[in-house]
Amino acid sequence: MNHLLSIKKQLELIKPSLMSRYYVSELGLFGSVVRNDFSGESDIDILVDFSQPIGIEFIDLAEELETRLKRKVDLVSKKGVKPQYLKTIQADLIYV
Repeated sequence: MNHLLSIKKQLELIKPSLMSRYYVSELGLFGSVVRNDFSGESDIDILVDFSQPIGIEFIDLAEELETRLKRKVDLVSKKGVKPQYLKTIQADLIYV
């Protein structure tokens, strides 16, 4: 759970910047970091939603998150997820 708190705190600090630069409206953590089976090789799974379409800047956002968190990030767009997968993600989703 220590990793979760640390990552969540980092995201809380940069969220205002992400909201203004990339139109992020929601950020949520899911996957191993939430389930407490996070390891040195784990990536950080982040569900993101936007207040308006961002296009290719999605890649810039993913790269910025990886740079800031110093770890591989699996960035998933809420609108791009199939409903059956979204239900699984939402089961352990923790919003930032």
